[in-house]
Amino acid sequence: MASRRSAQLELDVDLPVLILRTRRYPLHHGTLGAARSLGRAGVEVHALLETRANPTAWSRHLHRGQPWCVESDSPEKLLAHLRCVARDIGRRAMLVTVDDASALFAAAHAPRLRDDFVLPAPPPDLPRQVADKAELADLCRRHDIDHPPSRVAGDLREIDEAMTRLGLPLIAKWARPWQLPVGCPSTLVVGDRSQALRLGGENGTAALTLAGPVVLQRIVGGDGDDWFYQGYFDESSTCLFGGVGRKLLARPAKNGHTVVGQWVANPELEEHACALVKQLGYQGVVDLDFRYDRATRTYHLVDFNPRLGAQFRLFHDLQGLDIVRVQHLHLSGRPVPPIRPAYGRTLLVENHYLQNAVARPARCATLPRRLRQADELAWLAADDLMPLLPLAWQNIVAATSKLGRRVRPPR
Repeated sequence: MASRRSAQLELDVDLPVLILRTRRYPLHHGTLGAARSLGRAGVEVHALLETRANPTAWSRHLHRGQPWCVESDSPEKLLAHLRCVARDIGRRAMLVTVDDASALFAAAHAPRLRDDFVLPAPPPDLPRQVADKAELADLCRRHDIDHPPSRVAGDLREIDEAMTRLGLPLIAKWARPWQLPVGCPSTLVVGDRSQALRLGGENGTAALTLAGPVVLQRIVGGDGDDWFYQGYFDESSTCLFGGVGRKLLARPAKNGHTVVGQWVANPELEEHACALVKQLGYQGVVDLDFRYDRATRTYHLVDFNPRLGAQFRLFHDLQGLDIVRVQHLHLSGRPVPPIRPAYGRTLLVENHYLQNAVARPARCATLPRRLRQADELAWLAADDLMPLLPLAWQNIVAATSKLGRRVRPPR
């Protein structure tokens, strides 16, 4: 029986993988997680990487780091670049997108990519609709999907009106965050108009044109009410693999990405997530964020990310399956065995946890010791230690730079 199960989980080593990310973010642990997961299974893994200083470039599970190219410079330029990468790989490869910009690019240009790459085929416009925060709010209204009360504001007057109508504080987010300059915050908890404008950095008005409009969203739920769902769906929008996670610590608090998460048994949310994906007719990988409203006992969809979530390795089941391995099995035509959930499994992102421990020690202290000793770490892996070197160096440089700005005397 054991040997039959192992045979089912064998990935097609003749199908290599290219991990695609077009936003500059070298410390993206999801890229490293995907390289490790597929590389450990014997798959040849390539990735577009900004520099040799990217920790993923140091992973023993990465076959080759490919030259960097940015989609926003020119889609045609990226298409030509990917054709060159495909020639270097030497055969068709599975495309894994790990940020919104690359996911939207792949969906929009799928027919031209299929000669060189294997990838899911969602409706061409749907990934952009769900990734756009303003269009997602409209989709939720049209499909009767629970979503926090929201207002879309295209100028400063509408921002003022939305804050008056919804009350404060609010979550403010740019509708198209993948179009923001690198380093510009995409989401903030705001208490007044001036804080809302900070969403675009020093030039909030210009950002309204670049990545606007702004979506102002009432905060539902409280501490402990952040949930997420990740899954992989086939051509009929049927879930082949998925799991529900609880966000125990986030960065930034209340509206940020997972720093400490736990896989939990929540059939209600799992069924709700699968039903809404089916309703929208989506296929491929999804990363959904929810807020639970205790007053109405409803889960509100706050984000629909049409790509692999950085914390996907939380959902590593008892037989060694995770979302990228399921995608590889499915797109290579191999059977996907039923999931064997590892409820209680935890994931911790070390560098962000340490930053939280310094900035908010009381919050980190409330986590049980068992959760601080996570089952899965984003960066540290006993079989792959080298990525820690560039990670440590980049964090030291960032901390030194921040300290220098604080102690620099005024002119």
